[in-house]
Amino acid sequence: MAARDTSDEAYVVGLCDQVLGETALTQHRFDWLLGDPGAEGRRVRLPVDAYWPGHQLVVEYRELQHDRPVPHFDKPDRITVSGVHRGEQRALYDARRESEIPAHGLRLVVVRPADLDADGRGRLRRNEESDLAALRKILARASDEDRVLDTFRTWLLAEGWTPVEPEDRWTDLEAVRDGERLICEAKGRTSEKGIDADIAYGQLLRRMTSQDARTRYALVVPTSSLKAVERVPGHVRRLLHIDVYLVTDDDAVRRLPT
Repeated sequence: MAARDTSDEAYVVGLCDQVLGETALTQHRFDWLLGDPGAEGRRVRLPVDAYWPGHQLVVEYRELQHDRPVPHFDKPDRITVSGVHRGEQRALYDARRESEIPAHGLRLVVVRPADLDADGRGRLRRNEESDLAALRKILARASDEDRVLDTFRTWLLAEGWTPVEPEDRWTDLEAVRDGERLICEAKGRTSEKGIDADIAYGQLLRRMTSQDARTRYALVVPTSSLKAVERVPGHVRRLLHIDVYLVTDDDAVRRLPT
């Protein structure tokens, strides 16, 4: 355990914790991610390096042995339950993670030494400033809506909210805190700000199936959409229990007063 705690993998996971604002579950095992059956048919649950439930994100830190033969790690003279040596089994299980993790609705990000400040042997120099900057880019989502949603999710975690599985599968994000429930719809930068804001309000209206006064609704948008979301007056938003949150270009979150 001590060796793992000081490993490059632990260092990378720790930096990811900083970027995401959430502490990872390390060496987490899912019931559906399984190795090959042994002689008695038993299948071991395969670990992942790090899992952030609030972000629905898995990160695998793959050192050099994952991409090229390394006899010390591959043990070519030892056959595993998969019928191949450890190096070939590692490749099989890496491929299984790459197919099964997204298939179960989670995002998988693979980080390699070459993505960070590393020497020719793949050992990290642990230049924290440089590595943090690189990881922010690696962990960033592809679209601005993803950026808005990830930023807001991180903010919710810092505010004591816990993201949960949405009751409606079309909901972008749902979170609970002390008996409260927040149902969120997010939009990113767009050339059709007014249309997207109207669509988002309509989507929230369709989610209003509960009469519980502790359930609120959130429209989460970039600051460029401020005028578009303000077309629904504050007193109407109050009646509907809709809060508007703005995500700035530098990834800060602020609630729009009503």
